[in-house]
Amino acid sequence: MGTWKFDPYHTQVEFSAKHLGMMTVRGHFAEVTATGDIHPEQPERSTIEATINTASIRTHNEQRDNDLRSSNFLETEKYPTITFKSTKIEPARRDRYTLTGDLTIKGTSKPVTLSVVKYGEFSDPAMGHRIGYAAEGKIKRKDFGMRFDMMLDGKFIVSDEVQINIEGELVEAAEESEAAGAATS
Repeated sequence: MGTWKFDPYHTQVEFSAKHLGMMTVRGHFAEVTATGDIHPEQPERSTIEATINTASIRTHNEQRDNDLRSSNFLETEKYPTITFKSTKIEPARRDRYTLTGDLTIKGTSKPVTLSVVKYGEFSDPAMGHRIGYAAEGKIKRKDFGMRFDMMLDGKFIVSDEVQINIEGELVEAAEESEAAGAATS
């Protein structure tokens, strides 16, 4: 196939963690760029790379967002991006895959495995050739240097385990010759 880019208007990188072991706090990153060399019929040949602007974190609470940007968590001024680079994609069963890659947060890289499902494929002259995917997995924030351990009444304020959920539509990049022809039209 070839080079694909995530449609920024149809891509969501979300996370969730427990607050005091009771309530799930959810958030997302508003600024994500991702590209890939996608081979739908041979997924093991595919690669994905993504970059997230850490300052774009949003949880519907400005005070909490600022705390997540601080040295307690992401240190956005020192570490402005989170990156992911795939290292292996394996078919699991029909339209399901295991995606392994290196996730870098706060300068620490660790291998992470995500479960991926292909939602579908769509081709339209105006919107282009698209494939929709979703991925999910879990990380431990302490593995990436986010060591905030405050407790209240014997319960951690923020869980160490963080759930990651990603959904996105990849759009196939136009061939260079097509792009050049369209530019002169």
